[in-house]
Amino acid sequence: MTTENWRDKTNQELSMADAARRAENEGRARVCARRAAGHVIGEYFARNQIEFESVSALERIRYIYSSPDIEPGLQELIGHFLVHTTPEHELPIDADLIADVDLLARHLLGESPS
Repeated sequence: MTTENWRDKTNQELSMADAARRAENEGRARVCARRAAGHVIGEYFARNQIEFESVSALERIRYIYSSPDIEPGLQELIGHFLVHTTPEHELPIDADLIADVDLLARHLLGESPS
């Protein structure tokens, strides 16, 4: 089972993330990328008939991150979306959450959102 508009919702969030990045608002870009990841994960849940009622991107990310069915490399990628920023509002890891959404979709769904 797939949802009709996961791709549209994901791409809308990614567009907002790109716009925020161009406006030098990296914090907003990360928030939008996390929401995009939540849409990808929601589609993964739908396709795999995983019962998970929350629409919260963060709750979806946490749930799949803790799943024993997720391989370690993919778990590390998912973990990027859970990293807290430093007091200077920077990610303490070298990661691009916008690009990570595409990788996540390829791993979980076998396709890119765009």
